[in-house]
Amino acid sequence: MPTRRIARLNEQTRADIAEIILREMKDPRISGMVSITSVDLSPDLRHAHVYVSVMGTEDDRRHTLQGLRAANGFIRSQLASRMTTKRAPELQFALDQSIERGERVISLIREVERENAERQKEFVAEETDERE
Repeated sequence: MPTRRIARLNEQTRADIAEIILREMKDPRISGMVSITSVDLSPDLRHAHVYVSVMGTEDDRRHTLQGLRAANGFIRSQLASRMTTKRAPELQFALDQSIERGERVISLIREVERENAERQKEFVAEETDERE
């Protein structure tokens, strides 16, 4: 479990990277809706795992990740000017598919709800037919 300082820096780094990507990057590979879901800084603050969620096709995800990795130096230099630590961490970008998994779970729940509603209607129809 990270210390309060690391947790605070994780959140601040996440917000800063998201703003850099949104406002300062012009790379056409970074398309679709890109979200920085979390950042995990190492205890010595030299390394950061940046988890990125991309809404779009598999190609969009791949191209976005390539663009972020290519812009690693630019993002890191912009981040260095915003951070209060001595060094900016080395960034490692990774896809976070939790949003996609969440959407899949929600769609499955909705499908089950529809099936249950249909079964309920069939059951009520059978009950009324039996009474008549």
